[in-house]
Amino acid sequence: MKALVYNGPCDVQVKEVPDAKIEKATDVLVRITTTNICGSDLHMYEGRTSMETGRILGHENLGEVIEVGSAVDRVKVGDIVCLPFNIGCGFCENCEQGLSGFCLTANPGTAGAAYGFAGMGPYSGGQAELLRVPYADYNCLVLPEDAKEKENDYVMLSDILPTGYHATELAGVKPGESVVIYGAGPVGLMATMSAFIKGASQVFVVDTHKDRLALAEKMGAIAIDDTEGEGVKKVLDLTDGQGADRGCECVGYQCCDKHGKEVPNLTMNNLVQTVKATGGIGVVGVFLPQDPGAKDELAKEGKLAFDFGNFWFKGQRIGTGQANVKHYNRHLAKLIHAGKAKPSSIISHELSLDEAPTGYQNFDKRADGWTKVVLKPGK
Repeated sequence: MKALVYNGPCDVQVKEVPDAKIEKATDVLVRITTTNICGSDLHMYEGRTSMETGRILGHENLGEVIEVGSAVDRVKVGDIVCLPFNIGCGFCENCEQGLSGFCLTANPGTAGAAYGFAGMGPYSGGQAELLRVPYADYNCLVLPEDAKEKENDYVMLSDILPTGYHATELAGVKPGESVVIYGAGPVGLMATMSAFIKGASQVFVVDTHKDRLALAEKMGAIAIDDTEGEGVKKVLDLTDGQGADRGCECVGYQCCDKHGKEVPNLTMNNLVQTVKATGGIGVVGVFLPQDPGAKDELAKEGKLAFDFGNFWFKGQRIGTGQANVKHYNRHLAKLIHAGKAKPSSIISHELSLDEAPTGYQNFDKRADGWTKVVLKPGK
């Protein structure tokens, strides 16, 4: 089969590799029809993680089941399924509580497993023609009859739509509240969509990329251009100096200041300033336990110079961590099916699998107009 393989920093290549196959009775084999490039893929692409060479990337996957293991009861050949990026067993203590992002079985010794991701198990990614799906009865979201018609919407259920929604859950967004979101990338835009789904009265989206801010505005948000480093002041001015009720961090450890310099603590400290006293903050941007490639000495050890004094004094609360996709994806799928959510609106480029290296290169550069890339292995 064809698959996108990680050769090393900023070097990915489509190669012929052995076909994915069923390895356990609880597996299914999926023919991938849509798979996305995620911002988290870029951390590995840039060599900022422990990703091994030769591995297949891709954790935002959707396709058709073509073979099922002998112990699979629910999922059938021919089903169109969307696959959560985090792999859960369905029966460990965390999975039973809906915390599938922290499965204790799928990656022994670590809480959490994922497709094609550094440090999250041996599982191959789905930027390929075929994908093995473990614990398939639990992990496969079987899609409704409009799956092919709305494929570019449903594929967002693999990660970014549930992750954006998770940010608003962690922050505690309630109807009528105001929300400030740092980052207008795909996850930040999905957090924007989710905040409005939950009834937010105002959503402020802070970023420096005008094309991404324009998409936020189309969703009804107030775009805050932080190019000159005045984003905090603008948010406070628009909230009578009080700050927003809730805040979402959708950038992560590679956030940059107005000079383009990485400042890992920037968005976190800006949230402390721009969220009101007693407000909630949800953090879904990726932060790592170690980041040897960082220029900041604290960041190399996975630490931040966090403004804890003001955070404590304001009585704010923070929720963090990757999204438990299984906890949200079925309900979010119903919104897509009913026409109440259209996450495909952020897609800028639809490429064949052979064009994936070009997609990575431009998405990594944050090239103008490259907001979300989907790959079509069958194209």
